Amino acid sequence: MNGGTGQRVLVRDGTFAVLDGRGDIRTEADSAGAPGVSGGPYGLFRRDARHLSRWLLTVGGTEPTLLVPGPDGAHGTAVLTPPGVRDQPPAYTVFREQEVKGGALRERVRLVGNSAAAVTVTVTVAVDADFADQFELRGNREYAKPGAERTCEPHADGVEFHYRRGEWHSRTAVTARPAPDRATEAADGARLLHWTLTVPPHGAVALELRADTHPFGAPPAVEAVEAVEAGSAPVASPPAEPDGEPDGDLARACAQGLADLAALRIPATGPDGEPVRPPAAGIPWFLTLFGRDALLTSLFTLPYEPALADATLLALAATQADRTDPERVAQPGKIVHEIRHGELAHFGQVPYGSYYGSVDSTPLFLVLLGARTERTGDDTLARRLEGHARRALDWLFRHGGLDDRGYLVYHADEGGLANQNWKDSPGAVCTTDGTQAEGAIAVAEAQGYAYDALRRGARMARTAWADPDFADRLEHAADALRDRFRRDFWMPRHGFPALALDGDGRQADALASDAGHLLWSGILGREDGVRVGRRLLEPDFFSGWGIRTLAAGQPAYHPLSYHRGSIWPHDNAVAALGLARYGLHEEARALARGLLAAAARHEYRLPEVLAGYGRDTAGGRPVPYPHACSPQAWAAATPLALRTALESSPPGD
Repeated sequence: MNGGTGQRVLVRDGTFAVLDGRGDIRTEADSAGAPGVSGGPYGLFRRDARHLSRWLLTVGGTEPTLLVPGPDGAHGTAVLTPPGVRDQPPAYTVFREQEVKGGALRERVRLVGNSAAAVTVTVTVAVDADFADQFELRGNREYAKPGAERTCEPHADGVEFHYRRGEWHSRTAVTARPAPDRATEAADGARLLHWTLTVPPHGAVALELRADTHPFGAPPAVEAVEAVEAGSAPVASPPAEPDGEPDGDLARACAQGLADLAALRIPATGPDGEPVRPPAAGIPWFLTLFGRDALLTSLFTLPYEPALADATLLALAATQADRTDPERVAQPGKIVHEIRHGELAHFGQVPYGSYYGSVDSTPLFLVLLGARTERTGDDTLARRLEGHARRALDWLFRHGGLDDRGYLVYHADEGGLANQNWKDSPGAVCTTDGTQAEGAIAVAEAQGYAYDALRRGARMARTAWADPDFADRLEHAADALRDRFRRDFWMPRHGFPALALDGDGRQADALASDAGHLLWSGILGREDGVRVGRRLLEPDFFSGWGIRTLAAGQPAYHPLSYHRGSIWPHDNAVAALGLARYGLHEEARALARGLLAAAARHEYRLPEVLAGYGRDTAGGRPVPYPHACSPQAWAAATPLALRTALESSPPGD
């Protein structure tokens, strides 16, 4: 059957291509005519913009038939043939070798002769670049772009596309060896590059193509990444399989996760301008630095790959806020939520250029710095980042809300994020009937992160910073927070903590998976923690694949909602670590088995999120969430967190 087989992703060094199985980048019109091709966004992307919107190969006037689709990764090869029948086999085979490297999509098309006679073939590649911003594609909406102009310049060896808007200038250069015999323009404005090639008898002829991206404001793309760069040591091999996992699913999931994390690392700079390579959040929408995502990913991988934590901490220290800016939700000492480089962010049409609308990135920064220090026994980084850590701690008290409200709080950001915890979709922080909490919202898990951050900050103050008075203050604040939390968040009727407190101190009483984060942070007492952990494994929460974000049976529950009933692997990884912390090892193992079963049905790559349907639905297969990112960093790191949970021993009282 002609056509591709869904999507594949090539990714490296902050550049990625979304292709079909044949290696093509298709417009919506192209996809509609190709059986088996799923929807977009297809394209070559760098710095939040699409630098190729079409890359379509035809040979002999037709689209070749797919024999072997190309794989995901940084490179891969697809095998195709012209149409043929059993008694008239194809005269040649097409091998499309593609890779993303140095900010470019590179392709080598090889036509290999299958017969004793030479054959002449016409080859055409349709190319175009719309320079669409990812927020346009994600939201399927148009933004006003006064003065914007897109042009195309032919060259002897290809074509170059330009996009200008004021000072903004981005371009994509397409070159080929040998040069095209001719170039024409399609009815929709795409450029068609044509070659007439002769395939020798049982020989081969090759065509090399390259699409180089030149985004506005980008440093030159690198050809290779050296491991000597700060925080960029190669990702470790998967750890050995522990006892009790004879089927090897955990090892295979760890190996796939480590491979995905290596691909998702992006170029960034540390506080002194040094190159570092933290993990981006995910593809296709989030190949950029996200504070919360990078921090949790680095915490999951810390026992196996501490260099990832170093890169994350240095990149986030370099972007730490130093002034108050209400439009960016920034205050001094706050750790960034996300960084964007696209046109819409540059012109202020979306607020996410350097956006600080996250209540939890700052405490998680402190948790990671403390955990990294304790895990490695090396306080060099804690001493180097002491000023950044102290400013982050100051933010918790002065701006985050601990001083005046007793909790970390956020307000809905008009034009930005209504919710600023990890469940950041509208309506996600709600009562059991689905009513969104309003006012100064204190979400449960952020208080647990703050508690952990104060504890770890105290240990760094006492050892690395030689400031015992400051350590005493932080320990006292942690104890007081833990007492307040039990008083205000605990719901005796449910034996479970509330999801949040609203601005009037009322409980948002939805039964939510955030409670698993409280186990991880240790803010719950032993009895409460054990009760909560066991509750999370009851059938309304645990689907058989994982713990739902909201327990089923509540009016607010929806299995295909982003945060009100879906299943997030990273959320479950946090819960698994929490279960192990409270000695609930059978529960942790049951949770791990469910997640690994889901991973096995996704070729051991866990997606960002799954639908909340039970394991007895859809013939015993997990139901995909329609808009999930894959690969996605904290989902890729989840198997490593599961390994840690399974290997943990009960903590002391």
